[in-house]
Amino acid sequence: MQFPESWLRAFVDPQLTTEELSHALTMAGLEVESLRPAAPPTSKIVVGRVLEVVKHPDADKLNVCQVDAGTGATLNIVCGAPNVAPGIKVPVALVGAQLPPAEEGGAPFAIKLSKLRGVESQGMLCSARELKLSEDHSGLLILPDDTPVGQDIRETLNLDDTIFEIKLTPNKADCLSVFGVARETSAITGAPLKPLAIEPVQAGLDETLPVNIAAPDLCGRFSGRVIRGVNARARTPQWMVERLERSGQRSISALVDISNYVMLELGRPTHVFDLDKIHRGIEVRWGRRGESLELLNGNTIELDETVGVIADDRQVESLAGIMGGERTSVTLDTTNIYLEAAFWWPDSIRGRARRYNFSTDAAHRFERGVDYSTTVEHIEYITRLILDICGGKAGPVDDQTVNVPKRTPVAMRVARAQRIIGVPVPADEMARIFERLGLAFEFDGERFSVTPPPYRFDIEIEEDLIEEVARIYGFEKIPARPPMAANAMRATNETQRSIHAIRHALAARDYSETINFSFVDESWERDFAGNDNPVRLVNPIASQMSVMRTTLVGSLVNVLRHNLNRRAERIRVFELGRVFLRDATQEASEYAVEGYIQPKRIGALAYGPVAEEQWGLPTRQVDFFDVKADVEALFAPRIARFVKAEHPALHPGRSARIELDGRAVGFIGELHPRWMRQYDLPQAPIVFEVDAEAVMARALPVPAEVSKFPPVRRDIAVVVDQKIETQALLDEMQKALGEGAGKFVQRVALFDEFRAKSNTSGGLAAHEKSLAFRVTLQDTGGTLQDETVDAAVKALVDRLARVYGARLRG
Repeated sequence: MQFPESWLRAFVDPQLTTEELSHALTMAGLEVESLRPAAPPTSKIVVGRVLEVVKHPDADKLNVCQVDAGTGATLNIVCGAPNVAPGIKVPVALVGAQLPPAEEGGAPFAIKLSKLRGVESQGMLCSARELKLSEDHSGLLILPDDTPVGQDIRETLNLDDTIFEIKLTPNKADCLSVFGVARETSAITGAPLKPLAIEPVQAGLDETLPVNIAAPDLCGRFSGRVIRGVNARARTPQWMVERLERSGQRSISALVDISNYVMLELGRPTHVFDLDKIHRGIEVRWGRRGESLELLNGNTIELDETVGVIADDRQVESLAGIMGGERTSVTLDTTNIYLEAAFWWPDSIRGRARRYNFSTDAAHRFERGVDYSTTVEHIEYITRLILDICGGKAGPVDDQTVNVPKRTPVAMRVARAQRIIGVPVPADEMARIFERLGLAFEFDGERFSVTPPPYRFDIEIEEDLIEEVARIYGFEKIPARPPMAANAMRATNETQRSIHAIRHALAARDYSETINFSFVDESWERDFAGNDNPVRLVNPIASQMSVMRTTLVGSLVNVLRHNLNRRAERIRVFELGRVFLRDATQEASEYAVEGYIQPKRIGALAYGPVAEEQWGLPTRQVDFFDVKADVEALFAPRIARFVKAEHPALHPGRSARIELDGRAVGFIGELHPRWMRQYDLPQAPIVFEVDAEAVMARALPVPAEVSKFPPVRRDIAVVVDQKIETQALLDEMQKALGEGAGKFVQRVALFDEFRAKSNTSGGLAAHEKSLAFRVTLQDTGGTLQDETVDAAVKALVDRLARVYGARLRG
């Protein structure tokens, strides 16, 4: 929101400089984003009066003017403006004057004594555009008749004024007007507020327009007035045009300008209808499906039951609280008008304009809340402006109040306010703050009971009042004290790793962290999770972010594509984030939503060469086992199992389920060829995803005696059916480690696999394979004897033979 400083000081004039006032507003929550002059620097431009105008002897479009600029001599000035005429007063740039540059950053334009088509010109008559006051270059800037000749134009037009641009938070709807900011300024600085003196307009007509409020949940109060005989072609006063333009509003016509002016000054959006285009009376109601409306901006929109409208007996005339319709808009030929000011419930306006992909100043205010108690008062004010500028006669004000907000007192405990603010603000100081803010209150010695005024829709709970006390008291008065707490040693949970430790562990394995949105494209869920019924967002920020993710794979693949498009060759990325799953057993709590769980997952992706290209290592592409090693390192010292399994995102023969203590905690594998083609990936990346809680948990270390005796190693090769998984054999041998001589076995590791290329190769059948295991044995009490070692190895082989039909390879 922007406005000129002079307009603000017309309501409240604290004894502060512009910079001090800006600082005071900012520190109270009304952040001043910028201060800029109302006009660029100029010099030697004064008010002049045109005495005589004659045609240039050698140019049809030029005139030779005699101008009195208060210099003591009549100036001869050549001018080509179409509206130059004897008797008008205009800005005159004298010889030696400096005008603003034509382009930003250019040099100032200097006025020199010159000749135009042989006629000497002793200056220049100026338009508003040449002074950089507006974009109007249709003619000279004509000044009021009572402007003193010879006066500096900067004084005449108040060009040394400053434009304030304020960034308001959404809750400060009461400051969406110059008067609202003035009211806050008065409370902040203590300077007296000078409100407008609004007197009722004497009715010259006995005519009202029938109005029916059919939707009290849409419109709580509706005030209107008939005005006849207006001159819509009347010229908007220069003071009003100046204030509008310095507030960012372009002057359009007198009736529209007056409506915009009142909105900017008092925060009251109003609408002016062409009375002759309204059929009988009007009805305030919800829209109906199938209805349409052509708006003032030229768009035609389709309506439904969720949008409020103002309609007459034949058609919809206006989008309630947002924008008027083209059918009843005022034009320069309008002579009879209907003036409307209403209170629209914020919930009935909020989001409707955005639904049609546009925004208006009226909607911006109504959806935050506009004072419902001053509709008649503001109708009287705008009526007086219309009658003074455009003439006409007004009928009586028709005011209907059907459903306005009930202002419930809000309690604020003094002790709690002092505790939250951190400063013992006295109760009498709080009372003075409420008085300066215009908040009616009662005080019982311990708590204030404050009734919010009708223009404050942001005061609903105790914290709102505490905020008001803090900002008016002054954030600068609150000392910056470091927090203090008892210094105590806290026990460390050695069975739990922090999430940061896991991040560091992955970074140490050469993975870079990425951060992605939790809402993703619906196709990602279908492709990478096989999820045809994802959790949908009610109001997505973009069409490609319409559902909540149940896997991190889609986000990681998207990061991979982004990097490949930028010529990256070797990519290692991971993400630690939440996924969102349906769970009917989940109950609502402070940190949970009923019916949904939000577990944390760790996902990672590896693509390209195993290592950066170098002379010491041959170049090869990363594979399943490289990433499997990373996963094992992540879980260490706990040992994860990898069980062959399929997953919608992964290659059917190159994927596994990750298990820990018999529980599935994630998956790992190569991306499915179908998704490689669909997402334009030259090679298949290896991905894994695991539960963060499973990785964070770790077992306490268990002390074990270190043997001083040498270990014994034996290699055994067994022949089994190719259908038997190696892990099954390892699991079976693990069961024998606690029995008899098996207690000396420290480790069993697979180091070779052999399959026959023909039926006679190596003594193996076509359906068999040979697996070679290295068994390491060691005792802490002495050197193991051959008999003990042989017994332990035989126990392992016998168990494999008994359970899986394995035989020693000859």
